[in-house]
Amino acid sequence: MSALTALLRPGFFGRVGAMVRKEFVHLRCDRLTLAMLAIFPFSELTMFGYAINTTPRDLPTAVLLQEQSDVGRAILTAMQNTRHFKIVRQVNDEAEFDRLFAAGEVLFAIEVPRGFERALRRGDGPALLVVADATDPFTSSSALAALAPLVQTALQNERAVPPAAAPAFEIRQHLRYNPASLSQINIVPGLLGTILAVTTLSITALSVTRETERGTMESLLAMPIEPIEIMLGKVLPYVLIGFLQAVIILVTGVLLFQVPVIGDLALLAGMTMLFITTNLMVGYTLSTLAQNQLQAVQLATTFIMPNLLLSGFEFPFAGMPGWAQLIGQCLPLTHFIRMVRAIMLKGSDLGDMHAEAMWLIGLMLIAMTIAVTRFRRTLD
Repeated sequence: MSALTALLRPGFFGRVGAMVRKEFVHLRCDRLTLAMLAIFPFSELTMFGYAINTTPRDLPTAVLLQEQSDVGRAILTAMQNTRHFKIVRQVNDEAEFDRLFAAGEVLFAIEVPRGFERALRRGDGPALLVVADATDPFTSSSALAALAPLVQTALQNERAVPPAAAPAFEIRQHLRYNPASLSQINIVPGLLGTILAVTTLSITALSVTRETERGTMESLLAMPIEPIEIMLGKVLPYVLIGFLQAVIILVTGVLLFQVPVIGDLALLAGMTMLFITTNLMVGYTLSTLAQNQLQAVQLATTFIMPNLLLSGFEFPFAGMPGWAQLIGQCLPLTHFIRMVRAIMLKGSDLGDMHAEAMWLIGLMLIAMTIAVTRFRRTLD
């Protein structure tokens, strides 16, 4: 029957109205879907409006003052009064710089050399050393662009240089880990985590609901098997699949985009397996919370979006407000992106990243506990 013929049949609008009412009744009974429809746009608007900041602020910075002078203190005070840099450490030597950069505790390091004030007042053109973690070239470039006028203003206030004078000093920039500021050096390691997060979470989010909708859950209930054994049996095959995905992404990144892998490949493989397992456990937990596959997809989408926006993949994590950073710390992707960039680009070891590894282990155990508890209730 054609659409025109159906339209001309008596009672057409009544039947359509009945179907519309039926869908509204189903939607009203599906409280999780209604909640997702309300929460999703609100959360996205909140994150984009408040948490996402394309002009990074309060970037963690370490300072090495080789001399205690008025000029050095003026530079330090000026940096503390700006929103671009946040002085979190004052170090004693350059070796401590290296450790802080490897652990990802700072993004910038500024060294005021010995004799800087004297050379400045004599007009010798001294150099101020600025070291930046250029694994995120956008963050480093925007902050470095603001540094020169900041220092110039501070020195004019101290009357170390005339107000109208051109800069009487040199800022020597050292971009670590990505000297050419290539965006792919930053993006490819982040994509490794992002692609794995999306695929592994989506796969396991459908696992329990698929069994229920296909009618095979009864067979599982009849088997002498524990909920944790069902969970591990469903998750472990996808750990291998996820690891193969990671190998493909990594090899492609190295061959096509010349992304370096400076650190230990075995450590990178171990942390990748930990991240994959954590995401699979989170996906399985979402599957136990959902009543059908549609709800599982909605829950997975709602969880994936904060991972993309608040993990530091697309936007600088250090520039987000405190509440957004707190949410980001509870997301597995945040910690894996830090680890994979540190291993591949900085050559960091496990000692530098033990806090990130502990976060992933903790999130995995929490997800496992919730999943097993929820699955027991489902069985009941």
